[in-house]
Amino acid sequence: MQFVIVTGMSGAGKTTALKFLEDIGFFCVDNLPPSLISKFAEISMRAGSGMEKVALGIDIRGGNLLDDLLPKIKELSDEIKTQIVFLEATDERIIKRYKETRRNHPLAVKEGGGQTIESGIRRERQLLSEIRQKADFIIDTTHLLARQLKEKINDVFLDEKKFDSLIVTVMSFGYKYGVPNDSDLVFDVRFLPNPFYLQEMRELTGNDACVRDYVLGFPAASEFLEKLSDMFEFLLPHYRIEGKNRLVLSIGCTGGKHRSVTLANEICKRLKKNGHSVSLSHRNVND
Repeated sequence: MQFVIVTGMSGAGKTTALKFLEDIGFFCVDNLPPSLISKFAEISMRAGSGMEKVALGIDIRGGNLLDDLLPKIKELSDEIKTQIVFLEATDERIIKRYKETRRNHPLAVKEGGGQTIESGIRRERQLLSEIRQKADFIIDTTHLLARQLKEKINDVFLDEKKFDSLIVTVMSFGYKYGVPNDSDLVFDVRFLPNPFYLQEMRELTGNDACVRDYVLGFPAASEFLEKLSDMFEFLLPHYRIEGKNRLVLSIGCTGGKHRSVTLANEICKRLKKNGHSVSLSHRNVND
């Protein structure tokens, strides 16, 4: 029997992850009080229950009952193979998601006369720190689309691929709009000739074949890609060893439409070819 606990930060995508687990045959229950885990597991293991794969969504809504989670998981692990999936995201992304849904964080407290999402996030990270340390899989959804989260879930629980906790986001951007705040590594490709000054390419982007061919046609672009690829292959294993779960590689040019988009696309292809978990984002391509 397979028993999975899905937990993590509110707003990081636990409900969505449970839906994807349900799609691949898991019996899913959301917001189960930790104190009931043992009883639920007992029912699941009964002959004829039909529950070969179970996923439980447990989060901060359990309040003080969350203190029971780790002891209950340890108790359960003595009888059933139990895995913990922990979902997280940056404070900025969680705040944005809450504002988009017009909901308040379950742990928001009054500060200065009003409730703040930030205060709830701070408190939640403190409460979940120990559970995060015990997690088998940590998935950072900051830059993941729903389909990319589904791919991660399927890789682990359907295709049984080796889990890669480090998700690399390759982001193109324009310096005229500022460097992305969540960048870990920033590379400036303004040393390459700018297609913007060619009338036939001005309104196009690095996603168009003629712009891509123009940018990559310069020897400096090819050499830059080779050196960058070699550096990433050296760095990424060391980041994993240090427990890093998210790495944002930002590639910038003046407007974020031509050179940076082209190079970001190529870097993303190379990283995927080498087996890394990668997401791609073009921040200013439509600006």
